[in-house]
Amino acid sequence: MSLVETEDRGAVRHVVMTRAEKRNAMNDELVLALGAAFAEAAADHSVRVVVVRGDGPMFSSGMDLGGLRALSESPESLRPFRGEVLRAWNLLEEMTKPTICQIHGACIGGAMELALAADMRVMAEDAVAGLAEVRIGLLPDVGGCSRLPAVVGLGVAKELIMTGKVIDGREAHRIGFANRIAPADQLEAATAGLCEELLACAPAAVGLAKRVMDSAAKPALAATLEHEVTAQELLARSEDFAEGAAAFQEKRAPEFAGR
Repeated sequence: MSLVETEDRGAVRHVVMTRAEKRNAMNDELVLALGAAFAEAAADHSVRVVVVRGDGPMFSSGMDLGGLRALSESPESLRPFRGEVLRAWNLLEEMTKPTICQIHGACIGGAMELALAADMRVMAEDAVAGLAEVRIGLLPDVGGCSRLPAVVGLGVAKELIMTGKVIDGREAHRIGFANRIAPADQLEAATAGLCEELLACAPAAVGLAKRVMDSAAKPALAATLEHEVTAQELLARSEDFAEGAAAFQEKRAPEFAGR
């Protein structure tokens, strides 16, 4: 069974993560499958809106724990895997078609960074989202530090990233991360409503407006994405990350130096 399935609802292409038994945790295979699905949607002229969602009880728990273990054992593995992730996430951001993440259950770490690469987010009121990397001695390094400030503002982004805070759908809507929220049983209808509004507009105008706004909001994106990985490479070799990774796997509070 494929880790990603696509479903066309008229001119709306749904890209669905189907690793539900692993809470749609993102391993190499899932990331590559998402990238291929995004590339196909971008090239298909019959597709005018792209919706990304997750099968099962949650959108995604973020990066697979196997990747965390591999990073703690081999920090040099960081750049190759991160490169594949960014290629996929950037495809979602750079296609001229409007893109939406439909979030239910949880959207954690790399999954939240995927959602930030989309144009808009529709979130269940009881869903949660967060970038908790600092709690294990890392930072969000697949676009979180670069994209979140443009979505919610610098001060709010600093609070979320520097505290590892997890927020629910209502708070996500209040701060601007979620464009729309709905009760969980009305989430699909809320997404469909937003899609209909987008489909009512001229596709060329929508696509060009998207490109201009992204350029204005994130003029130094390429540079800050590189800064993320440089900083992460330092952290991946630090004593704090070694302790954070061990504590996470042992299900205990980390004892960081100087704490």
